Amino acid sequence: MQKYIMHIDMDAFFASVEQLDNPALRGRPVGVGSMHRRSVLSAASYEARKFGVRSAMPVHQALKLCPQLQVVSGTRGRYKEISDQVMKVLGNYSPVVEQASIDEAYLDITGTQKLFGPPRKLAQSIKDDIYKTTGLTASVGIAPVKFLAKIASDLNKPNGISIIEPHEVEEFLKTLPVEKIPGVGKKALPRLHAFSVKFAADLRKYSPEFWKERFGERGLVLYEKGAGIDPTPVTLGGQMKSSSAENTFDDDVSDPHVLKTLLLKQSERIAADIRRKGLKGRTITLKIKFPDFRQITRSKTLDFRTSHSGTIYKTGCKLLDNEGRIGPVRLIGIGISNFENRSRQLSLLDDPENPVDDKKLDQLDKAVDQVRRKFGINMLTRGRLLEDE
Repeated sequence: MQKYIMHIDMDAFFASVEQLDNPALRGRPVGVGSMHRRSVLSAASYEARKFGVRSAMPVHQALKLCPQLQVVSGTRGRYKEISDQVMKVLGNYSPVVEQASIDEAYLDITGTQKLFGPPRKLAQSIKDDIYKTTGLTASVGIAPVKFLAKIASDLNKPNGISIIEPHEVEEFLKTLPVEKIPGVGKKALPRLHAFSVKFAADLRKYSPEFWKERFGERGLVLYEKGAGIDPTPVTLGGQMKSSSAENTFDDDVSDPHVLKTLLLKQSERIAADIRRKGLKGRTITLKIKFPDFRQITRSKTLDFRTSHSGTIYKTGCKLLDNEGRIGPVRLIGIGISNFENRSRQLSLLDDPENPVDDKKLDQLDKAVDQVRRKFGINMLTRGRLLEDE
């Protein structure tokens, strides 16, 4: 039986929700963000994109490109409400739905033809159902494998359907720019171009061993994608891949004490987030952006999984200290990822900085979470944070 994966991507989701709820915004360029001097847009409507406005663009830059841009603050609770409605619709068409983010999901539609007809007819039915339920449009991509389904959903936006049939995969990869492959970023692209790899199929010019030697295990994944291979399954329900928090300063900050205070607040926020979901992570990532918009990320993978804010914070501080004197900073953030449940090699030595076996910390965290849920998040505050009020 031929396998088909479908990727659903809501069109300009945050901005479209704002236009849905406020008729005065419909047909006008809209950006979701704030008017703070250092704010960036989290979304842009298609009317705004015609002017070159994009998500993650600084608001001041967006307003230069499009002076008539309507900047709205956004209502995350409303986004979650509509997202839940969309996911409920998708569940009516496939028993295997993986929510990838608040506005996108994968469906394994293999074997659904007898119930809903061929893939294109099913895609149209889902789009019609989403529109009837929410008033919003979605774009759909269908392919034999997951990464190609995601690429396909972006080919005919907005409100489109794109299907890559199995017999079309080889020719499609010959014209697919290699940077369109998920995971190929700005750093990897020049290296690939140096090997005359401009399109996905060009990856097959070299052996799997060639790519592994230069990119490690990721090189093998790249080679497979260049051949249209992606064994990644659609996972029922999906799982959060990371949790992060960041702050952009109105004025650049150089004081390490201020930066570490923010890291502590962020660590507490993301630790509480993953505990609510019953998760523990191994990889801590520090993000720093400078006044010239240059950005660095530094990561540390622990030998154990944690949901303890103190461990996240201490790891983030070490990553920051390792950078030495970094000068003025316009943004700092911290995140945790790598939630998979792997068995851990037991240590014969006690490590006082390794809280993995310290059940008291877990019990304390749970007690703090219970108090904050009952009486409010500000009921318990670390002494370090009180000193900085």
